[in-house]
Amino acid sequence: MQSCELAATGFDAWPLLLGLAFAAIGIGVAGLMLRRGRRRGALFAAAPLLLVALLASGVQAPSSSQAEARPALVASTSAAVSAAISTPVSAAISAAPCPAAGGPAPAPAPVPAPVPTGAPAPTPSPAPTAPPTTTPIDFQPGAAGIGDAYFPLDGNGGYDVTHYALDLAYEPTSHVLSGTTTVTATATQNLSAYNLDFDTRASDGSGGYIDDIAISAITVDGLPATWSLATTEISDATGQPLEAGSTDGTATPPRTELTVIPPAGIATGATITTAVTYAGVPVTIADAFGPAGVFRTDDGAVVVGQPRVAATWFPSNDHPSDKATFSTRMTVPTGLQVIGNGRLASETASGASTVWDWEMDQPMATYLATATVGDYTITEHDEGGISYYNAVAPALFDKKLDGGSSVGDVATKIFNDEPEVISFLSESFGAYPFSEAGGIAIADFGPTPDDVLPYALENQTRPIYPSWAFGADADAGTVVHELAHQWFGDSVSMQRWSDIWLNEGFATYAEWLWAEHQGGDTTQQAFEAAYANPTGSDDPADDAAFWATAPADPGSAGIFDGAVYTRGAMTLQTLRTEVGDTAFFTILKGWASAHAGGSATTAEFVAYASSVAGTDLGAFFDTWLYEPSKPSLD
Repeated sequence: MQSCELAATGFDAWPLLLGLAFAAIGIGVAGLMLRRGRRRGALFAAAPLLLVALLASGVQAPSSSQAEARPALVASTSAAVSAAISTPVSAAISAAPCPAAGGPAPAPAPVPAPVPTGAPAPTPSPAPTAPPTTTPIDFQPGAAGIGDAYFPLDGNGGYDVTHYALDLAYEPTSHVLSGTTTVTATATQNLSAYNLDFDTRASDGSGGYIDDIAISAITVDGLPATWSLATTEISDATGQPLEAGSTDGTATPPRTELTVIPPAGIATGATITTAVTYAGVPVTIADAFGPAGVFRTDDGAVVVGQPRVAATWFPSNDHPSDKATFSTRMTVPTGLQVIGNGRLASETASGASTVWDWEMDQPMATYLATATVGDYTITEHDEGGISYYNAVAPALFDKKLDGGSSVGDVATKIFNDEPEVISFLSESFGAYPFSEAGGIAIADFGPTPDDVLPYALENQTRPIYPSWAFGADADAGTVVHELAHQWFGDSVSMQRWSDIWLNEGFATYAEWLWAEHQGGDTTQQAFEAAYANPTGSDDPADDAAFWATAPADPGSAGIFDGAVYTRGAMTLQTLRTEVGDTAFFTILKGWASAHAGGSATTAEFVAYASSVAGTDLGAFFDTWLYEPSKPSLD
């Protein structure tokens, strides 16, 4: 039992008990003397004891710090008195406060555990901390455009695509494309919604739109998502959104933004897996840059185009600055081939259908993807660590040339020269950036000149060539151009469409290098000829227009102008003269290596060339790439 101390009075139990003991002794002695008749003695015997009892009962309880300073009276108390006290003095010294009247007794004060001799003192527990305050995440929709001033609605903001998985089927009779495209991306902001470019609509001629491709389902990370479509007319002169009051015609198709609203907000850094299921007939493009898209053929389709093509057949972040790896799985009637990018992973026939699986293991810009369907003559072989896969449309062997050979024969011969071309270009540009190479020689789409594709295109690892690339007097020049793009345009892509000279100027310069290698004009002679008459026209106005175009900023309508190609190549030859061969080819190889698999800008190239040359080349490039006039050679 523990004694207590009254907080208000300082009263403690032990003085009272001591006083009672003395009183009992005094009364006992007095009683004994009275029985013996000694009344006066009893009075004298009892009085001092009663006085001591009174004094003892009035002593204030000492604190624990005063325990060793008790009055000598207490210290000299006889053994008899001590034996009469029921509560030890040690208990009194450690007395606890008494509870308030009617209240519960307080919990006893904790007694520290004994600390062994020589042991460190225990560390006190830290005071509890307040729980952290959680700030709500502010989810916002991604931008409906990646930020390219030339084509503001191309690409999208808020995420970076890492992989496209296309699982599609194509029916040549109906031209219906169906299946699911799964887009895997990483969020670059906190997203409440985001866009994909998907040109599913065509104008109906009366201000409305027809859904040529119908979306049946969209999931985000396996959960159903809601979505909406917003369509914008595009100028057929500039390739930009049609402004109010413009007299420009409209391009086909308009640009359609697919807005995906996930079931919950997506945090920055999270992986987004968007699966879009759809079916329909893709709209073929007719815009400022010519025909493009999914071209229907008698036995399949040719997929080719630039700058817009991808969004007509799969939902995408359709801009070259957002590159990704690709898996393209296409089901077609058995007997037809599918030619895609990269390596043919499998070809699986099952009754009337065959599934072709193409894998592009290195990042690729969306416009470079193809899944061309048809009956093709295939040749393939491995050489120098590169797998070559070439396809020639059988109709080209029926297209005869002067001298008795056919377009198909010429195409086959030039395709056989691809290893030599790649080996030669590797000497100037560094190692070939891919493990696969080849080409697709396509047939004309019809009997008229308008049915011939007006360009070749550098589709990654498998460029596409029209019939005119393989005429009777054709050499490998066009193939050299498109294979050079595998370094400059495919492996190193442009960050913005204004940087396209980094693609076309370099590929044109590769043609000059090849011509010299083949015994033709030197690169300097090619430069001088272009400087004297860049367009080959007798009209001075044509040359004036050429020099007025800045290769590094040609305007949205001018991305394929001659100056982008020829003046771009002239810039490189002048750079070679400026810094010397050693530094020049070091620049080309280092640039291709440093930015392999990515995208880059003109400003980055200028800075890189300056660092390698050891001098500031800013003014030099300003003159050749940006001034809208003919540079002086002085």
